[in-house]
Amino acid sequence: MAHPVPPARRPELPPVHGAVICLAAPCLAISPEHGQLTGRGIDGVYRAGLRILSRCVLRVGGRDPVAVQGRSLGADRAAFTATVRTGAEAGPDPDISVERVRHADGTERITLRSYAARSVRLPVELALGTDLAELAAIAAGRAGPELPAAVHAAGLRWSTGGTQAVITAEPAPDDALASSGLLRWQLELGPGEARTIELRTGRDRTARASAGQVANPLAEARAEGDDPRVEAWFRTSVEDLGALLLRDPDQPGDAFVAAGAPWRLGLAQAESLWAARMALPLGTGLAAATLRVLARSQVEGRGPGAGMIPGPLRGAGPQLPPGCTGTEATLAFPVVLAEARLWGLPEEEVARLLPTAERCLEWLRGALGEDGFLADPDPGPRRCETQAHVHRAALLGADLLTGCGRPGAEEWRDRAARLREMFRAEFWIDGPDGGRPAAALHPDGRPLPRLTGAAAHLLDTGLLSGGRTAPGLLDRTRTEQLARLLGAPAMDSGWGLRSMASREPGHNPFGHRSGAVRVHESVVALSGLAQAGFEKEAAGLLRGLLDAAETFGYRLPEMYAAEQRTTGSAPLPHPAACRPAAVAAAGGVHALVALAGIRPDAPAGTVALHPLPGAPLGSLRFSGLRVSEQPFGVRVSRLGLGMVEEAADALQLGG
Repeated sequence: MAHPVPPARRPELPPVHGAVICLAAPCLAISPEHGQLTGRGIDGVYRAGLRILSRCVLRVGGRDPVAVQGRSLGADRAAFTATVRTGAEAGPDPDISVERVRHADGTERITLRSYAARSVRLPVELALGTDLAELAAIAAGRAGPELPAAVHAAGLRWSTGGTQAVITAEPAPDDALASSGLLRWQLELGPGEARTIELRTGRDRTARASAGQVANPLAEARAEGDDPRVEAWFRTSVEDLGALLLRDPDQPGDAFVAAGAPWRLGLAQAESLWAARMALPLGTGLAAATLRVLARSQVEGRGPGAGMIPGPLRGAGPQLPPGCTGTEATLAFPVVLAEARLWGLPEEEVARLLPTAERCLEWLRGALGEDGFLADPDPGPRRCETQAHVHRAALLGADLLTGCGRPGAEEWRDRAARLREMFRAEFWIDGPDGGRPAAALHPDGRPLPRLTGAAAHLLDTGLLSGGRTAPGLLDRTRTEQLARLLGAPAMDSGWGLRSMASREPGHNPFGHRSGAVRVHESVVALSGLAQAGFEKEAAGLLRGLLDAAETFGYRLPEMYAAEQRTTGSAPLPHPAACRPAAVAAAGGVHALVALAGIRPDAPAGTVALHPLPGAPLGSLRFSGLRVSEQPFGVRVSRLGLGMVEEAADALQLGG
């Protein structure tokens, strides 16, 4: 009797939660906390997804230095400190310090300093190697063996096929042994003297790549406040967004933010667009470039997919089939264009992108089902958050059409009104506790009664002309009930919003859609709650995210475990989460700026301030933001009162 063949196990992503990641896309360095690149796992220096150095092991005086500390110095560099005891002095104290400063592009400065009372002669050795493997192959466990090295100028070279990697050293080594991949020096250090070895890594003999691969469209804004962590979180978020910038290969002048490192260092249609939207207070340049990149991919012609911005499927957890990121991006396009216009995107740029937005709305008109809802994908479930995206696209699309003198706005406002009526009738599940929105409707109309973080998108209504916020799918009573649910312990873990309530069947605190804290959803909930006037719930999520950010060195991962916060506890990392991630970095900017409640209308020359009452983080000050492409500064007092400190001359304070 034949035995059934068990299904092949999917390869597990190597854990990266303990790694020190340096990023200046497309350059990436992944190091263990001790700094020694051992050639095992995912550690190494990468350029455009290719591992050009996998092993870089330092030995001083014939021994491994004792690792003391590894720390980030910025988005693109990190320092690793170690010590060596030579035995030249009696007692247990180390007499040599070693500091390695490693950059994302593989440049590394190794500085040895002697604290011995007399001169010491130190043999220094670096064992180097690489497999020139693709990151995708390494993640799948298919990296090959190390390649043989060849001596090359003041270093070594590895090659396979038409690809090669080169590492050079300054000063040149005394010995270079290709057979074992060794570079050796004999260093003489007097008391208090330091010597530095600099390594440069590349795919050829070119000099060190610049840290920034593209012109950064993001303003160098700053935040400061009574809570000193505000400055660190804001600064790190802006730095990480800059480090994630990539050129569009078709139009190198256009940059977008990659989804995240190390696994998703490329364009993710929906997430790159959401990140650009949340970064609008830093200027409209990133949003404009991202919109241009996506516009070039829009499906042309007159078929059923015409007007859609294509994107891959994305897992939705065990409760629902995968959703289509293209659907999300297509619905987001007119939203981001409409809001970018209000933040000051030049009208000529709006005019160039407007036809793409109109085609997105045309696609939506044809994709809506007979029941008035949008399936994702079709045929499939009618997801709660998808209807929120549809409603926002309809209202902000109508506002965009009106502002640009284009026809069709009333049709979309009417469609939005009908969707509100249908959503409240079909998606809301009444109950003795006040009810809840269904996570989705099955194709046969049955609701999926799960409370998930996706419900936060019901609060994200978007910004209309005149500094007004668009109406939501829920009425005031249901909005109050949703706010209560999101602020309760079943959803608010104390570190952020759970992606599924802790009491729901199938809850998993590490599940990326079934329980884990996803920073994007947490920030959407926080800003939506603040906008709707639910100060307590918004402040609770904000404090949890800020505390989590501090624990993660202010570089929040895309998600982390949603174990309930207790006294003395800390958020648990998810071993496969990207860090940095576009929506998490942009989320830091969005969460803090939401406290000021900035609502611009650049075409009308106005800006309104609606700060969160109660000032949950005390006084705040933002400088270097951008409204109407000009510097914009705002202060929020401890009483929650907002005041504009800097703005374009033509900009007037609205209501």
